[in-house]
Amino acid sequence: MLGSSKRAVFKPTAYGSSRRKRRVPRWLVLLLTGIALGAGGLLFLQKSYGPPRLTVEQSEQLHYDLNSANADKQRLQGQLSQTSRDLEETRQKEEALDSRVGGLQAKVDKLEKDIALFADAMPPDPRGTSPGIRAAEFTVIDGQLRHFVLIMQDKGKDAAFKGTMEMVAAGRYSNGRNGSIDLPAVAFEVGRYAYIDGLSDLPAGFTPRQITIRVKAEGSERVSATRTIYVSR
Repeated sequence: MLGSSKRAVFKPTAYGSSRRKRRVPRWLVLLLTGIALGAGGLLFLQKSYGPPRLTVEQSEQLHYDLNSANADKQRLQGQLSQTSRDLEETRQKEEALDSRVGGLQAKVDKLEKDIALFADAMPPDPRGTSPGIRAAEFTVIDGQLRHFVLIMQDKGKDAAFKGTMEMVAAGRYSNGRNGSIDLPAVAFEVGRYAYIDGLSDLPAGFTPRQITIRVKAEGSERVSATRTIYVSR
């Protein structure tokens, strides 16, 4: 038909559809990339520098060790408490002993004063020597001679005197014969006073009646003091 017009038919171009494809936003790509890198870095750091992951056996062993440590801690705390109680008890005993020692020391001081008064009141040696034989007592017990001898120096003499005490017993034997025997010498040292006591064996059948005491300085034969005392019956 002449003069008629036709609509043009749309034809695709050589490059395909002219409609543009949607792209993923760049910021989303960067965000996802950052998350992936961060997670990877965290895993790397944890694996390289962080504490190792425990297996089931290791975890059970760790719990066992922890329980054992707690038990040891409780045991040590109990021992510490007991030790503290023992120390406190020991301290109380020491305080009681200190108090007792203090009381005993007071008694000793009093006794020393009493002895000093007694020593000053003792009669002097009849010969007036120093050291002198201030008192003595002799008794016979089961065939032995028991002696108590008090030797003193004059008041004010501080130097100690070292010497020996010799004893000669005069008496009678069972057959009626008189005689004398030398008893063992006794070494002694005296400051203000010295109390000498002991036992000496006697010959069988011998009964002593009197004892002569001789005091000599150490290493000397000179008699410093002498006195004769009757034997107590």
